[in-house]
Amino acid sequence: MKKRIFIAINLSEKVKKRLKEYREQYDGLPVRWTKTSSLHLTLVFIGYVDEEQMLEACKITRKIAEDSEPFFINFKKIIPGPFGKVPRMIWLVGEKSDELTRLRDSLQGALFGADTGFNRKETRPFSPHITLARIKSDEWRKLSVSDTNSIEQNFEARVEVNSIEAMESDLKFDGAEYATLEACPLGAAI
Repeated sequence: MKKRIFIAINLSEKVKKRLKEYREQYDGLPVRWTKTSSLHLTLVFIGYVDEEQMLEACKITRKIAEDSEPFFINFKKIIPGPFGKVPRMIWLVGEKSDELTRLRDSLQGALFGADTGFNRKETRPFSPHITLARIKSDEWRKLSVSDTNSIEQNFEARVEVNSIEAMESDLKFDGAEYATLEACPLGAAI
């Protein structure tokens, strides 16, 4: 049976708690909130793989993590996303950094190299964000501009990245459920 996998940065419980408090202010919005336990930043989406490919993805992720140093991501704002399009989600957006870009590029290069068998390389520009909710479009359009604008808020959070995780995504009727396949500490080879 194939698994749907990706590489992510998970959040601390402290940041997840703050995001849960934000969400509670907007319980009446026409959105499907991401479960607090599932909040993460996707670095690379791989897709459906068999057991052998999953083990290879974990091995590659482990190696890239060992060769990378811990760093911080600064999250700044909650907004409807994607940028410049009809909103489909509510995002917590983070700042790009050299360390984050280097980590993501290293993962993409290693995972989607000529000999790996993975072929879902992302072509869109990387925009670090965490999906907080998926918008129910028909109901969202009925909201006033002031209701939708109130979603946008500053949300300062400095997140230490000291590991990356190979994750499995199991799609369910009420949203995806995620499980960590392997946690890979950064700089472990030192």
